[in-house]
Amino acid sequence: MDDEITTTVGRDFYTFDGRVLEVFGGNPIRFHVRHLHLSVTGPDRKGRRVVTITHGRPELPGGSHIWRYTAEEWERASGLAALLETVQAAIQSAAEHHPA
Repeated sequence: MDDEITTTVGRDFYTFDGRVLEVFGGNPIRFHVRHLHLSVTGPDRKGRRVVTITHGRPELPGGSHIWRYTAEEWERASGLAALLETVQAAIQSAAEHHPA
């Protein structure tokens, strides 16, 4: 990946350069694709979704960060779904090329 992907969701600014996902907002955080797990659940019957990012490996998980989005917030978050799909693909690629 050569280009940075960015999106803004509410007060948070997400950026992904192919290796590092950064979320700037109240408490900025960084995640490297070789050391994170991403889960997006939903939509539930009201259209809500939950994004969970966990540091570490499946067998040794670290801290988790959870974002909850209403259906309206998810719709207004232009580009978030595509950014998260790109991050998930990078995680899978890193796991294939650098097995634990």
